[in-house]
Amino acid sequence: MGLRDSCEGESMRNRFTDMFGVEFPIMMGGMQWVGRAPLVAAVAEAGGLAVLTALTQATPEDLTKEIAATRDRTDKPFGVNLTILPTMKPPPYAEYRQAIIEAGITIVETAGHRPQEHVEDFKNNGVKVIHKCTAVRHALSAQRMGVDVISIDGFECAGHPGEDDIGGLILIPAAADALDIPIIASGGIADGRGLVAALALGAEGVNMGTRFLATQECQIHGNVKERIVASTERDTNLIFRNLHNTARVGKNSVSDEVVDLLSRPEAEFQDVAHLVAGARGKNVMEEGNLDDGLYWAGMAQGLIHDVPTVKELLDRIMHDARSISGERLPGLLG
Repeated sequence: MGLRDSCEGESMRNRFTDMFGVEFPIMMGGMQWVGRAPLVAAVAEAGGLAVLTALTQATPEDLTKEIAATRDRTDKPFGVNLTILPTMKPPPYAEYRQAIIEAGITIVETAGHRPQEHVEDFKNNGVKVIHKCTAVRHALSAQRMGVDVISIDGFECAGHPGEDDIGGLILIPAAADALDIPIIASGGIADGRGLVAALALGAEGVNMGTRFLATQECQIHGNVKERIVASTERDTNLIFRNLHNTARVGKNSVSDEVVDLLSRPEAEFQDVAHLVAGARGKNVMEEGNLDDGLYWAGMAQGLIHDVPTVKELLDRIMHDARSISGERLPGLLG
């Protein structure tokens, strides 16, 4: 069933929705300090796929409790994100992985460096793996590794867009051409127009992050939501460029200072470590002091103009996508 053939409120079926048992080809990816039970359950109940963020939880035991709390809110499919990134003090990844498996989770989103050990263990335990990539060459490597779906992240995305600076208009169809497994598009997507565009470019769905920050069920401070709504597509900063670990964050005094400090030829990570500490970012999200640390936001914030419920958001995206596919495009293309 395609968008043009589906009726209002009706599910859409393709390789992604069939694989994960969801109504709509819309995913909420892992976001630190954001992917918690209330928001994940709300996305699941609204027909999408969402993931708890494992490392938001202080310990693997806390993750087990958050999984249980999500199951108390919904009996629909949801997953867990496990991101492997260089940190000053690496978390016990293997213990988080084991907690995910022991909890009976069957959907995992992985991201970051050298995930093979984790992918192999998940696959051996019957877990379907969605792996986030920012380059086709990395996506091909992940496909060989045995992942089930690739989330291909264009340069527009929040978080880590990679070092190639390839936007979704090129990256999505390039990945679709190169891969045999399904892909979902991530970066710069916030509405039905983005969903239709992603499907036209060869994706089986979309993965949104920034758009879900500005929803009622998202448990971040209202000041952050208001800043996202007020921001344009230009209100982000790229940090860590010279360290070859580029990250896109919301524009504020802290990220401006990080950019300035790291623009100096002799700059090192230690020069900004005090500014980018995770505890400061957590404080922004929970306390709402927008200039106390970094907060993640992509270019998609230029397309965000309200703070709906998750259900209102997903219903609107699907309604608009069907209208574009069933009314506007046939009139243009004949």
